[in-house]
Amino acid sequence: MMVIGLTGTMGSGKTEVLNLFKDLGAAVYIADVEAKILMNSSLELKDKICNTFGKESYVKGKLNASFLSNIVFNNPDKLAVLNSFVHPAVQKSFLEFVSSSTARYVVFESAILFQSKIQDHCDFILVVTAPLEVRVDRIMQRDAMSKEDIESRLMHQSTSEEMILKSDFVIENLDLKSTKKEVFRLHQLFLSKS
Repeated sequence: MMVIGLTGTMGSGKTEVLNLFKDLGAAVYIADVEAKILMNSSLELKDKICNTFGKESYVKGKLNASFLSNIVFNNPDKLAVLNSFVHPAVQKSFLEFVSSSTARYVVFESAILFQSKIQDHCDFILVVTAPLEVRVDRIMQRDAMSKEDIESRLMHQSTSEEMILKSDFVIENLDLKSTKKEVFRLHQLFLSKS
């Protein structure tokens, strides 16, 4: 089974590109979504998180995301500890997803693809980019965040340039028509290699 790693910075349009691949028949795995499911369903993860960050990490058995993000957001050491719990669980879940998929190829979407080490399981890496001002505008429209908050969050992410250097393919996501055309071209390429 061919695996495509899909990444990009916040506001680049990763989800839009992912949905285009899904519409063409690819199986898709969204790391953020699956991580939240696992953090709410895995007793092993719940125990590790509660024992490390406190019982307040869960309220009535559900992840207290705001409590946890307040602890780890500006503390790289604590974030690394949380990731050391979550990344292996996501990787295990993803490999099970791949082995049970009947699609010709699978797209694994994650903003932190390189940090999670999942790229070792990918045949190709695709990065989605867009100019900074376009990304900031998209995030402001989508999340009702201030420009300062967005720029602060983007500072914590790898840059598009760093991602491009580690990638096999790049889609500059400026308008839907050209993005669709590029996704279709890559889809054909992936089918020919799978």
